[in-house]
Amino acid sequence: MTAPREHDLVLFGVTGFVGRLTAAYVAEHAPPGLRVALAGRTRGKVEDVRAELPAAAHDWPVLVADTSDPASLAAMAAATRVVVSTVGPYLRHGLPVVGACARNGTHYADLTGEVPFVRRAIDRYDEVARASGARVVHACGYDAVPSDLAVHVLHRRVEADGAGALRDVRTVATARGGVSGGTVASMRGVVEQAAKDARVRRLLADPYALSPDRGAEPALPQPPDSPLPGRTHDGAWVAASPMASFNTRVVRRSNALTGWSYGRSMRYGEVAGTGRGARGAAAALALTAALPALVGVVALPPTRALLDRVLPASGEGPDEETRRTGRFRMEVHAVTTTGRQYRALAQGDGDPGYAATAVMLGESALALALDGDRLPDRAGSLTPATGIGDALVERLRAAGHTYEASPR
Repeated sequence: MTAPREHDLVLFGVTGFVGRLTAAYVAEHAPPGLRVALAGRTRGKVEDVRAELPAAAHDWPVLVADTSDPASLAAMAAATRVVVSTVGPYLRHGLPVVGACARNGTHYADLTGEVPFVRRAIDRYDEVARASGARVVHACGYDAVPSDLAVHVLHRRVEADGAGALRDVRTVATARGGVSGGTVASMRGVVEQAAKDARVRRLLADPYALSPDRGAEPALPQPPDSPLPGRTHDGAWVAASPMASFNTRVVRRSNALTGWSYGRSMRYGEVAGTGRGARGAAAALALTAALPALVGVVALPPTRALLDRVLPASGEGPDEETRRTGRFRMEVHAVTTTGRQYRALAQGDGDPGYAATAVMLGESALALALDGDRLPDRAGSLTPATGIGDALVERLRAAGHTYEASPR
């Protein structure tokens, strides 16, 4: 990216629910002089969003770009140093944006939680992005920043202590928040693809689905994505996490991209914390039953149509009160190859999928635009830990989130 660019950062998809929240966050936290532009398919709708953003955004230029118009995406990518895309579902709309950025040497970030999309982006554009110097950083929202950075911070502490490598690592996730139409559409897209394509089903079942070198992965069984309800060492109940099948693949990709520096024998799993006592047990059982039932409902057109009547539509999401009072907590427990025990914590206030995600994606955007000298020396298809790393940890700490690791 040596040629002069008109913009430092373009926020693409600001008319969507998370796009608006992210644009508002950047408007409130970007330093003076950062050249930010807003982009979307319809100029008038983008201008309407701009008018509702904080005052700092009112002079930001508006670009017209459409995922079905390659020339418009190429022009957008060539005009800026960084593109942040909230245009989903990514399986349907994402690849042309990644391609435009990879070819133009433009850094890219998104908040996808879709394994098939990330795999396709890797296969098509990783080499292109490495050749152009572009960082393509997927999963910069609640999927999968807290998981990825918590294990990154944990690895750093274990390494500094000379305590060996990570061996058994499990994250217990608890969260309070809502759901948006965009999240529903993404989930539906993955389920529909899996229902009609055996290759997608095999990919989703592969614990190393996002590996940069599948053949080099250790012959090591990983924890199941959907375990039966159980209890932690302190008696709290846990159950299958709806995010595990994506987040675990991102963490394992981070390990592989760094030469398996976390540990060749690392087993990483995620579960959802449901509380204590009879209420926690009931919640664990309910969650265990609900996840496959929801996939079944989404997979069948008649029941999917009924679900669409009660779930948020595209562009809709949790109200301000839900976003403000939400929170997330990821507690990571680890045993190293030397037998040492460690604990890491990632937590923050705000609805994790929306208010907190706007912070994560916004700070990822600012890091890519401003922190070049502090970013890992990598290009290509990356993860938050391998593409932004410590710079993002520091930014999120400054924004009020917690990322810490210590011996137990």
